[in-house]
Amino acid sequence: MKKRKILFLGESYRADAITWMKGLKEFGDFEICTWELQTPNNSKINRFKRILEYAFSPISIRKTIRREKPDMIIAERTTSYGFLAAISGLHPIAIAQQGRTDLWPEGSVLLPFKKIIQKHAFKKADLIHAWGPVMTISMRAIGVDMSKVLVIPKGIDLTLFAPSVNNSNKIEAIVTRSLQPEYRHDSILKAFAILHQKGIDFTLTIVGDGTRLQFLKDLAIALQIENKVIFTGRIPNTELPKLLQQSNIYISMPITEGVSASLFEAMASSCYPIVSDIPGNQSWIKHRENGRLIEIDNIQMLAEELIWSFENVESRNNAILQNRKFVEENANYDINMKIIAGKYHELLDLRKI
Repeated sequence: MKKRKILFLGESYRADAITWMKGLKEFGDFEICTWELQTPNNSKINRFKRILEYAFSPISIRKTIRREKPDMIIAERTTSYGFLAAISGLHPIAIAQQGRTDLWPEGSVLLPFKKIIQKHAFKKADLIHAWGPVMTISMRAIGVDMSKVLVIPKGIDLTLFAPSVNNSNKIEAIVTRSLQPEYRHDSILKAFAILHQKGIDFTLTIVGDGTRLQFLKDLAIALQIENKVIFTGRIPNTELPKLLQQSNIYISMPITEGVSASLFEAMASSCYPIVSDIPGNQSWIKHRENGRLIEIDNIQMLAEELIWSFENVESRNNAILQNRKFVEENANYDINMKIIAGKYHELLDLRKI
């Protein structure tokens, strides 16, 4: 029997997208073809070119559909690729909201336009992915048909992100978020500078790349902690489990969050999570139960909770065991991607009737 084919619209290089496509091949026996914008979004001139490319992209997508003859179309981000899927003329359509609302940045002049195209994408979609409960709040608020919404994370590979024992006598913290302003790495560095002033030993590993890399390296020098901070730069995803297993505390301070696979990876790898106190993290972390919730940019609080977490070994170890059990039950890639792939086959079978 001929394999069913899916056209994926989105940035195919992103770890999130790779997980999604890999799971569909593995557990749904789908063939995947991709389409994405070619202009990088890294400068004002490129941003303008990208908008121009976006305006003409429906023609290019229709050409791809004629050439590849996919059975269905899936897309990430309801305000960009999701809308392109909605106007592609192909059904079934599955779209995924990536952020808490996808209406970002909040002060953008394009916000009213984004609201219109998001509403159209939701209306046309046959299936809407909410990778976590926090995403359904904004959907309900704008009257999305919730019978089309599947609330389940893609999950993570629990064989790769395995538990480990860390008996280190110092804080070995790790940050795995993109080096962009909204992830507040500067606040994290300033909190560790407070630890340094108190004579508390630590290493801080900052994984990844982004526009703030040089700024953050300079800040570490200015705070006199550069000898204790490791900037790995971009690393292959295969190296990440080992780095997490060598760490005992995971830190993530975004100002907005949808569902963080990075958090699940840390919870699976025996890292104690200290994260920002925002709805996307409150879905998974209860303060002083299975991690710490920190007010955004509250450097003093972050420093104090880091010290408390490290000193209270029993509480930390209980949370680590609890978190591993939680990801096994709720964020197991093998189970969740089987469910998602099964849903796609159901949609395709319904189209045949």
